[in-house]
Amino acid sequence: KRMVIPQALKVLRLKPERRVCKLGDLSKEFGWKHQDLIKRLEDQRKVKSEAFHKKKTAAKRARQEAMKTVKVSAEDKKILESAGFA
Repeated sequence: KRMVIPQALKVLRLKPERRVCKLGDLSKEFGWKHQDLIKRLEDQRKVKSEAFHKKKTAAKRARQEAMKTVKVSAEDKKILESAGFA
């Protein structure tokens, strides 16, 4: 699960007058040739991540709808309550 940690945000930690750069940009200036590959792979990862998220939320929504419409008998409800799933 991804989280935002305020203590790690660049805008909060670095002073405005300090100079900053990205490691990939600095590496490219000194001869690193794989920045385009990393960008392409990162774009693929983002597409897959979005598809996974959509599928996950759709499954969660379907489960919630099913939980609303399901009819549980009194005997089964008693068993579920004893197991802590009520």
